[in-house]
Amino acid sequence: MTGPPTPERATSGPTTPPAAPVSGGKPADENGRWSGVLREIATGNAIISVLAVFLALVVGAVMIAFTDENVQKAAGYFFARPGDTVTAVWNSVSGAYSALFQGSIYNFRRPGFANGIRPLLDTLTFATPLIAAGLGVGLAFRVGMFNIGGRGQMLIAASAAGWVGFGWDLPWGLHMLVAVLAGMLGGALWAGIAGLLKARTGAHEVIVTIMLNYVAYYLVSFLLRTPGLLQAPGSNNPKTPAMKPTAVFPLLLGPQYSLHFGFILAIAATILVWWILGRSNLGFQFRAVGLNPNAARVAGINVSRMYVYAMLISGALVGLAGVSQVLGTVTTGFGSGIDAGIGFDAITVALLGRSTPWGIFIAGILFGAFKAGGFSMQAAQGVPIDIILVVQSLIVLFIAAPPLVRAIFRLPDPAHPRRIAVPNVTKEVTVK
Repeated sequence: MTGPPTPERATSGPTTPPAAPVSGGKPADENGRWSGVLREIATGNAIISVLAVFLALVVGAVMIAFTDENVQKAAGYFFARPGDTVTAVWNSVSGAYSALFQGSIYNFRRPGFANGIRPLLDTLTFATPLIAAGLGVGLAFRVGMFNIGGRGQMLIAASAAGWVGFGWDLPWGLHMLVAVLAGMLGGALWAGIAGLLKARTGAHEVIVTIMLNYVAYYLVSFLLRTPGLLQAPGSNNPKTPAMKPTAVFPLLLGPQYSLHFGFILAIAATILVWWILGRSNLGFQFRAVGLNPNAARVAGINVSRMYVYAMLISGALVGLAGVSQVLGTVTTGFGSGIDAGIGFDAITVALLGRSTPWGIFIAGILFGAFKAGGFSMQAAQGVPIDIILVVQSLIVLFIAAPPLVRAIFRLPDPAHPRRIAVPNVTKEVTVK
């Protein structure tokens, strides 16, 4: 028989922790670091935006299939030949989204790279005013303001830039610069009315900007119907004269493509807004007011002044969208529909871009692709253009409901971090 175990020397402190477990040849702390990175990605805003677009495209595919005549015919004898229905659904959805791609990115059916790349440049042309207007709306969001007056600001900016564009005689380059500045100034002043009223009287900017949309629309309609103002001489149509060549944006890649200098201005505006919000003292005050205006006021920030500044800059950016329309896209004269719904689409772009400059830039290109490819879908596959509008609306719906997206894809909720069990550290005590 063996005796009792020999007592060991008692220790008063914790024992040395065991070596870090190894999984796949990597230390545990490195695995934890990568887990943290993956968790940040899964709970971030960017993944929610991407998944929102994906879900909207899936729902759009279902609607395309249901509205296709071949699918409806094949569904009539589904139980007899189910393969025909599946094939019809695949042909319908793949054909529609293939047409969307070829109408917005690259058309493989056109001969040569120069012709095939034309849809991408059309996408960038459509995206140009969306990016500019989205930046304006997104900047207002960061200050806690909801600028939905993009239509009115675009109309006023287009009228000011158009009046300079067709009514003034200036040298090339200077004429374009003055027209751009006039348009941006017009948009800034029109949005500044809402900012000033909010700062001075507390009037809600949503109500004010909605009303200013109607005021701008009927004001511009009056100017377009009045000889000697915006109406073209000798014409009874509510339309302006064509812009003079010295004021028109130059085409970036030649006359065979539609992309114009306005896209360069949109890139410059994106960089400027990124610098303002992320690198300037004014941007810091904007973000402070947007997070908590009461705390910002206590910290010495003039909140009322920030509201005015924010709406002035927001209106100038939205005005740049109107300028790009009359000086770059529609240079033969414009009417009261020159905004083309961009003022409201900019809200969607800003939401999808999470009110960040480069996010808005990417979202604007995406919606430009929807606009360019939507016409191709309608022409090639007979898909109603309203399907694209439904997809855009669904994107907004899913972005506005992040818990729904997380529930569908089972993503972790950033508000409720996962608990990690940590083993208790015990002391080793010997028995004498």
